Amino acid sequence: MNYSVEVLTEKDEKFSVFLKDKIKEFNNEQSLLHKESRKKGYVEPINIIVTDENNQWIGGITADVYWEWVEINVFWLSEQIRGKGLGTKLLNEAESVGKEKGAKNALLTTFEFQARSFYELSGYKVVGEIKDYPPGSSYYTMVKSLL
Repeated sequence: MNYSVEVLTEKDEKFSVFLKDKIKEFNNEQSLLHKESRKKGYVEPINIIVTDENNQWIGGITADVYWEWVEINVFWLSEQIRGKGLGTKLLNEAESVGKEKGAKNALLTTFEFQARSFYELSGYKVVGEIKDYPPGSSYYTMVKSLL
């Protein structure tokens, strides 16, 4: 087979979609769970929204439940409401809703300069670390059993 290789240094959305589709196709062939997770309604979202007295968003959590896991995708609180126990309450709520939806474990990622110690106090354990990402820091994958 003859082929050529081209290097582009700008985003090519059509090519990105092509590669993602091919990886999904391969994963679907290799893993029934991957294939099942692509069905509408399989991945169950969780959105926990914190609003102020003016009905403005000041924090919250987005998460997804699938494969018996709850994955915390984004968790942020405005500076003025940090350190008052609300973060722990929200994380516990996300885990509780995840358990109600069948999650046995929780998964999240965080940077060294973000909230590793907060998550450890909440029972999460580091299962992966990428050092010097970004330079001078680390990136962690953390999990917690919900059983």
